[in-house]
Amino acid sequence: MTPHRYFIINKPQNMVSQFVSSDEVRLLGALDFEFPEGTHAIGRLDSLSEGLLILTTNKKVTNLLFQGEVPHKRTYWVNVSHVVLPETVELLRTGIPIRVKGGGYYTTTPCEVGIIDRPAILDKHQNETQPDVPNTWLSITLTEGKYHQVRKMVREASHRCRRLIRASIEDLELGDLPPGGVREIEEEAFFRLLKIANWKSAIPSGDYL
Repeated sequence: MTPHRYFIINKPQNMVSQFVSSDEVRLLGALDFEFPEGTHAIGRLDSLSEGLLILTTNKKVTNLLFQGEVPHKRTYWVNVSHVVLPETVELLRTGIPIRVKGGGYYTTTPCEVGIIDRPAILDKHQNETQPDVPNTWLSITLTEGKYHQVRKMVREASHRCRRLIRASIEDLELGDLPPGGVREIEEEAFFRLLKIANWKSAIPSGDYL
């Protein structure tokens, strides 16, 4: 039997979070890495978003991560146009109505929001270089994940999202992994960093591909 394997990647912009698509899009298979058969993404980042994406051969990780009793924190670095005022930070932090499918509005749950310096590990990006237009970097940590939630939150706060990078899920961090980079993680460390304590009982020792 082959043990399950676990990876993180730094998904670059203009790549979808899947290996197969009927559309003409750039797929995960374009990364310079030989993934084992059965590898799939856990959760998704939209094509324009970048950063931490989990890949694994273990089909039970999705339930363990997203359907547990305790929601898991996800932190994003967000570059937005113009200067963000303290009252806007507070609005984002305490909850802001965003439009959802069907045309209604949903008020986001309280989350962690702060203004940060530009993360030093990031590569230069053309969206950040508009002349004469100031910009602000935010760190936003959520425990929920509505469709395009972060982009919608900053839009409702009257700022345009220029760049969106997922930096971490719990203690599993992007670190200095370059765009398109792949890092394999040992199984026990993978679940420890994600703060999934019951993974051994949920995954029998013989449950491999």
